[in-house]
Amino acid sequence: MLSVSVDSVFVHKMWNDFELSKMVEGGIPFPMLSDAGGGVGTLYNVYDPEAGVENRGRFIIDPDGIIQGYEVLTPPVGRNVAETIRQVQAYQLVRNSGGTEATPSGWRPGKTTLKPGPELVGNVWKVWSVKEEDL
Repeated sequence: MLSVSVDSVFVHKMWNDFELSKMVEGGIPFPMLSDAGGGVGTLYNVYDPEAGVENRGRFIIDPDGIIQGYEVLTPPVGRNVAETIRQVQAYQLVRNSGGTEATPSGWRPGKTTLKPGPELVGNVWKVWSVKEEDL
């Protein structure tokens, strides 16, 4: 995992030392990279050159360099790190299964997966049902 923003490495250090380390014991366990000038943000279409800022984007990129999932939020709305981790785990499971398993909405490690195929069509409800905690 990487965190990338137009902020300088010094701003990242202050953010980690005075904010993140109080929310996450030891601070975040991944590098925060500076995208001065917004080059990376421009490639992912999240950089606003007029304001000089990047919208908050989350991109899940597989080992082959293919974007598997993404979400872009404007600054007033926060992200859900637990959901990002859940999605990464789901993508890893699907990749490791060679496509023989799929994860339903709200899936968590250790929970039931789906076996894609014609016999699943119209029968998902028999295998999986939505629970309030999955919403």
